[in-house]
Amino acid sequence: MDQAHIRNFSIIAHIDHGKSTLADRLLQLTNTVSERNMQEQLLDSMDLERERGVTIKASAVRMNYRAKDGQDYLINLIDTPGHVDFSYEVSRALQACEGAVLVVDASQGIEAQTLANLYLALDQDLELVPIINKIDLPAARPADVAKELEDLLGIAADQMIPISAKQGLGVPDVLEAIVKRVPPPTGNASAPLRALVFDSHYDSYKGVVAYVRVMDGRVDKRSIMRLMATGAKFEPVEIGVFSPTMQPVDAIEVGEVGYIATGFKTVSECRVGDTVTTATNGAEEPLPGYSKVKPMVFAGFYPTDNDDYADLRDALEKLQLNDASLVYEPETSQALNFGFRVGFLGLFHMEIIQERLEREYDLDILATAPSVAYEVVLTSGETITIDSPAQLPEENSIREVREPWMKIQIYTPQEFIGPIMDLVIKKRGTYVTTEYLDPTRVMLHYNIPLAEVIVDFFDRLKSVTKGYASMDYQFDEYRAGDLVKMDILVNNDPVDALAMIVHRDDAFHKGQKLVTKLKELIPRQMFVVPIQAAVGKRVISRANVSAIRKDVLAKCYGGDISRKKKLLEKQKKGKKRMKMVGQVEVPQEAFMALLSLEDE
Repeated sequence: MDQAHIRNFSIIAHIDHGKSTLADRLLQLTNTVSERNMQEQLLDSMDLERERGVTIKASAVRMNYRAKDGQDYLINLIDTPGHVDFSYEVSRALQACEGAVLVVDASQGIEAQTLANLYLALDQDLELVPIINKIDLPAARPADVAKELEDLLGIAADQMIPISAKQGLGVPDVLEAIVKRVPPPTGNASAPLRALVFDSHYDSYKGVVAYVRVMDGRVDKRSIMRLMATGAKFEPVEIGVFSPTMQPVDAIEVGEVGYIATGFKTVSECRVGDTVTTATNGAEEPLPGYSKVKPMVFAGFYPTDNDDYADLRDALEKLQLNDASLVYEPETSQALNFGFRVGFLGLFHMEIIQERLEREYDLDILATAPSVAYEVVLTSGETITIDSPAQLPEENSIREVREPWMKIQIYTPQEFIGPIMDLVIKKRGTYVTTEYLDPTRVMLHYNIPLAEVIVDFFDRLKSVTKGYASMDYQFDEYRAGDLVKMDILVNNDPVDALAMIVHRDDAFHKGQKLVTKLKELIPRQMFVVPIQAAVGKRVISRANVSAIRKDVLAKCYGGDISRKKKLLEKQKKGKKRMKMVGQVEVPQEAFMALLSLEDE
């Protein structure tokens, strides 16, 4: 199709503002999906996405639309996630577009992720089409929200489209606005092929399937292709477009979005952000790719059955294919044997990956408590980065330990400023400034250590603000702090997977809480099991799991006391011997106890 009649756009919004529902209505209006095949959240194909009602993966779809002026257009929609942990998915999808539809909930107004995603779109210089959704709700205030958006974007309020995606009100106006306002793609059809890989997935028959946006030239299934970053060459197994299922075609023209099945069996050959060109007479310069994403949260993943180690490695490799923000490397633990240290963008990301491994790859996994990456300055002047408490060097060789601090923005009705202040102070945060968005809503800026945010900060923020607050965060800097490693010893053996890095002031009460919790969780043995929390050589808390006792005196009816003493002595010796060789199994709940250490 002629480039002038192609439109590529993304839908961006805060989580739960109606992106997927709007995408469903657009697919119905353009007859891309027949009524018979239509279902809610059509583009959210993963079971997890449907159950949780969130988009996790960006997905692409192609629609044909006849505008009111009688002209036919080809519209490519890339639906994006809204959760803060998946903003990397959003930034990748936006690079394949010329425009963005910004959806804002008419009852809730602008939220943290609305702004974060908006800035991503502005960085890419995309044309914005603001939409106010859910105008059918009793609490909707479209006029106020339009005013908020006008102040923020500088786009006149009458340019904003009020709709109800659920009922289909005003949705045809969205399609007209996309056709009129979003610019057509610019690209040279006669130049050598350059196509940007913005996503990918693994197919057991077709190998790695790369999702591409053709910037210059055309993709032809008869030509041998080459990836510019890895240098890998391949002949396409199949090329096609998403409508919304994968439909094979003979060629993908300049400005269009489609897929190329590469036939590659390993992930390393086809990376997201790479440029596809032809092997002969290809392009000289690759397209600007994506900045490498840095994981923020790290956790150990271990198979409960050691024989599943190879399966876990394969599963992680396949997941990494369509989630470029996932990183992992092998590690071993005395308590848990062989596993992987896996890096995530946040706790929700970790939860999703763990659930996908268990469901899609049928693995039984034991996950250790999450930790963050620390910078350690040694007395020799060398600086090392560690992502696991077990890697922290001896105390006498450390000059200082630096931890990552985040800038966070919290949007909230002003009556909750007090409880939020209390929460942030408890988490070692510092106040920066307050901005008033309107007479009732404020935006609070704080700096806070990432280690305090990753565990339960967001849940507690929601509970102290009755669900009204929303939050966004960015990395600020590494700062030195008085941090120490707290070891947990079970039966006098340190369990490396339970070690944690804590602030010296918090070590005593965190150690006490953890020991008390573990006392309930570790099963009783035939001998007394001491549980200790220690900082360096100093034990700061201890509790004993009492032994299961067999009544060895049950057969003694009266008689000489010395016989009873002899039997008890024999039992005592047996327990002592058992304690020397006894192994204490640490259950999965013990590792999860680290997550709920805060005051219940």
